Amino acid sequence: MSSVRTEKEATTTLSEALKPAKTREADGDAVVRALKSVTEDSAPAGETIDGFHLVIDALKLNGIDTIFGLPGIPITDLTRMAQAEGLRVISFRHEQHAGNAAAAAGFLTQKPGICLTVSAPGFLNGLTALANATTNCFPMILISGSSEREIVDLQQGDYEEMDQLAIAKPLCKAAFRVLHAQDIGVGIARAIRAALSGRPGGVYLDLPAKLFAQTMDAAAGKASLIKVVDAAPRQIPAADAVQRALDILKGARRPLILLGKGAAYAQADADIRALVEKTGIPYLPMSMAKGLLPDTHAQSAAAARSYVLQEADVVVLIGARLNWLLSHGKGKTWAQEKGAKRFIQIDIAPTEIDSNVAIEAPVIGDIGSCVAALLAGIDAEWARPPAEWTGAIAERKDKNLSKMAATLAARPSPMNFHSALSVIRDQVKARPDAIVVNEGANTLDFARSIVDMYEPRKRLDVGTWGIMGIGMGFSVAAAVVTGKPVIAIEGDSAFGFSGMEVETICRYNLPVCVIVFNNNGVYRGTDVNPSGTPDVAPTVFVKNARYDKLMEAFGGVGVHATTADELQKALTEAVASGRPTLINAVIDETAGTESGRITSLNPATAKKK
Repeated sequence: MSSVRTEKEATTTLSEALKPAKTREADGDAVVRALKSVTEDSAPAGETIDGFHLVIDALKLNGIDTIFGLPGIPITDLTRMAQAEGLRVISFRHEQHAGNAAAAAGFLTQKPGICLTVSAPGFLNGLTALANATTNCFPMILISGSSEREIVDLQQGDYEEMDQLAIAKPLCKAAFRVLHAQDIGVGIARAIRAALSGRPGGVYLDLPAKLFAQTMDAAAGKASLIKVVDAAPRQIPAADAVQRALDILKGARRPLILLGKGAAYAQADADIRALVEKTGIPYLPMSMAKGLLPDTHAQSAAAARSYVLQEADVVVLIGARLNWLLSHGKGKTWAQEKGAKRFIQIDIAPTEIDSNVAIEAPVIGDIGSCVAALLAGIDAEWARPPAEWTGAIAERKDKNLSKMAATLAARPSPMNFHSALSVIRDQVKARPDAIVVNEGANTLDFARSIVDMYEPRKRLDVGTWGIMGIGMGFSVAAAVVTGKPVIAIEGDSAFGFSGMEVETICRYNLPVCVIVFNNNGVYRGTDVNPSGTPDVAPTVFVKNARYDKLMEAFGGVGVHATTADELQKALTEAVASGRPTLINAVIDETAGTESGRITSLNPATAKKK
């Protein structure tokens, strides 16, 4: 009999075996006898295993090879033991950034990224990343040590006492607590399945301090572990739903395919490309879907984004949601005054359908299966979009790209966003395998439209929430799980959220080049304090700050670049060498706009005439 059973077998058998037990303490005789009864594995008499090693073995059994976290009470020894048992443990300076790393790892690998934190404050630090992972549909598990239930429930004032499970529940897909060693296998299996199945997301797993020291019979402990089978099973779309979508698409005069980051996560790259190319339909990638097809592809409509959103009559959403990033499918962005669009939406969650506007043809299932089903209905007789539609797009693309090329060719002093990003654009073209991490306001907005991507899942940014502070965590994860060079394009304000993690980058000698776009402040460094007091304006930083010195302090390479030529030289050397590098790119402090392209979302006092 195998010592590792399926989830159903192990859960059912253990449950039945444990029913007679009058105690649930891990070292109780009744529990040990019950667990021994469900395994034929033999172990030397008296050999035991503790909670620490059960957690580690359960993770390893399920293909988890990396943990991102921060040691402390009560999980310090867990990090040491995990490393000793062959797991890679990447230790951060702040739990939020470890959580962001876990989330990014989940997106890149389709395995839940693991973030390990201490109790209470450390757990709270990880919650922002957990909530962000859930919002972005990144599979992640936040594992936190915690106080004992009997003390928490009576509010007796334990060290870092907090009902962490109750706090986490509203912010993630699922939350579980494990109290007994024999349940560790079930707890981790449930967390993995919850993180990966259906729409991926964040899961919280609560492990009280007393759990780790619990011991049980080694053979029974091994038998209690579960290898999760088919955690994200294929969900085949209904045939009539697929046919409905094809019928609507056949009648379109101005069709558009819109690719979201869900399409990138699905790793159905070949079929998505085939769907675009066989139909001849123009496509528009959301920022993290860039590279599913090269941004230079003839059918890309990115350079005519406003036009295609307004003029399309049928829109196919693949792994994209009609949220604020797409103006909820309404208003001027979609030229709603000209009439409603017809939407076809591929999504694994039926509850997403009709969330903002009517979806005429929902296709529910996993993206790979849905795209494959649509492809099966497209034969050699499929009519490509009318020439007047594709021609109109091409005309606007050429006009906009020519205008952009002239802007990018300029070399002002000091640099502006366009001249600095043109250097990065050229480097990514030369190294299309490099991963771009991007955050900021203007730094983010300009980079999305200027830096072309050529391969899937090579761009990570602030995502659905537009949250700042993801930069260094995402960069560490990208370097760790792919081994590829990472170029982190950071606004100086955004960099401030996670800047100390450059020490982490140096400590692990990761091939990360951080480029800080330094314009002396939030949005710009030009605001003035109107009160006349010595304090600078709230949006202004220390003038002429040398962020490059921060990287040098930890043994990395720091470069101060004031021209595009200096930036080009430093970036080329950094990517070639793979050494941790930070380039302080001095940008004209008057460049950029308030809040970037979402100025309208930032309420402001009406100006007096």
